[in-house]
Amino acid sequence: MDKILVHGGRKLRGSIRVSGSKNSALPILAAALLTRDTCVIRGVPDLSDIHYMLTILSHLGCEVERASGVVSIRADKIRTEASYDLVRKMRASVCVLGPLLGREREACVALPGGCVIGDRPIDLHLLGFEALGAAVRVTGGNVKVFATRLRGGSVNMCGTHGTTVLGTDNVMMAAVLAEGVTEIHGAAEEPEVVDLANFLKAMGARIHGAGTSHLMIEGVKELHGADYTVIPDRIEAGTMLVAGAIAGEKLTVRRLRPDHLESVITPLRTAGFQIETETDAVTISPGEKSSPLHLETTPYPGFPTDMQAQMCALLVRTPGESVITDHVFPQRFMHVAELSRMGAQIRLEAPTAFITGNGRLSGAPVMASDLRASAALLLAGLAAEGVTEINRVYHIDRGYERIDEKFNFLGAHIERVKA
Repeated sequence: MDKILVHGGRKLRGSIRVSGSKNSALPILAAALLTRDTCVIRGVPDLSDIHYMLTILSHLGCEVERASGVVSIRADKIRTEASYDLVRKMRASVCVLGPLLGREREACVALPGGCVIGDRPIDLHLLGFEALGAAVRVTGGNVKVFATRLRGGSVNMCGTHGTTVLGTDNVMMAAVLAEGVTEIHGAAEEPEVVDLANFLKAMGARIHGAGTSHLMIEGVKELHGADYTVIPDRIEAGTMLVAGAIAGEKLTVRRLRPDHLESVITPLRTAGFQIETETDAVTISPGEKSSPLHLETTPYPGFPTDMQAQMCALLVRTPGESVITDHVFPQRFMHVAELSRMGAQIRLEAPTAFITGNGRLSGAPVMASDLRASAALLLAGLAAEGVTEINRVYHIDRGYERIDEKFNFLGAHIERVKA
């Protein structure tokens, strides 16, 4: 098992390109199950989560080829069962349920695993399937869905902590081959949902309202193959911008969508950093003075929960009293204890972290608990005095493509060693 050693104190400068979106690529890869034709998906990042998804698709009978960020999938004859051994490492594996149900009218998938960041039930996914006329059974740790016919229906995908992205994806993928019209109210508005909808439309689906809270899907009899490029990863882009804020002199992040990052760019500007935007790039530079922030995570277009941990790492170095409240995943603060080991002053009253910025961090051995927490620890290590040793870095490899190499290219000193 690898660990990462971050030698703090190096300034970051230059420019870096963002990889394709993990959270777009995973459901788009699953959507290839909806047709017997070949689908070619470009810009797929080289991540462990992507590897897991391709392994699941191969088990389900797909012919999969992968080279240099391009994945070719042909799902001519497929199976409809995925065991726990296959799906236990990644929650997004649940998104094969929708396309299997849509195409084969049945699916049996083990309840998935993934990061431990609080309760993330799939009740709304199942509610959506039932609205399409499917029967649902949860037994022995497996989810079974089946239907003689799938018919358009109406469902609300908004739960206790807001809407569900994967739930919206799953129901949308099942509905594209259902009879009649399906309406999804309270749909997730994230760019990754829009990306999936655009891929499905490239396959021949009829989807209206992507990017709004009201989706309307007109079912079609069949879909065909498509050649499609996924959008840039807005969370990787946001993480790089925060790195520029923490340890940068002047850092340009390229191959991104600035309109997808307004909820990150705005608070960075408020905190005093200089931001310049171009069509597909954002440059961040230090300002004259840094200011504390009060942030609340909400579904898109609000401040993303996937950037909460990284912003914590920034604010522990920002003089003054900052506050971050996570309304989406109230228990997602496992990084707080590890940042405290490095000298951070954070008082946690979930779902809120009260941060007293003191400008100083010291390298220490820390443990990554989930994907975004591991990114926060790496960012903190960039600015800390001494060496930060990050264990369980398999978490960061789930969602950041060669992040250590990218930071080293910008001037950091990061080593990956065997634990």
